[in-house]
Amino acid sequence: MASHTPQDLDLLLSKLSGDDGFRLSFLNDPQLALGGLGIQLDASQIPAARSLPSKELIAASRHAIKGKVENAAGAIPFFLSGQR
Repeated sequence: MASHTPQDLDLLLSKLSGDDGFRLSFLNDPQLALGGLGIQLDASQIPAARSLPSKELIAASRHAIKGKVENAAGAIPFFLSGQR
């Protein structure tokens, strides 16, 4: 898994908390959606059953989320598991 900057994580959080089209794309094909943001992800990191926390929860928990993961690539399994 590639390492990415805090700015990548900020961009991902922004998209997941405010962009319905990106959220749908992210659920359907995470690698393609992330590739559009310049974020690479190993397919083995993608859970088979995927869901996302609500946009509102991601927005409200942004600071806490950033404290749990070090970069955008590390956040992907967390988000796709639907953890709240």
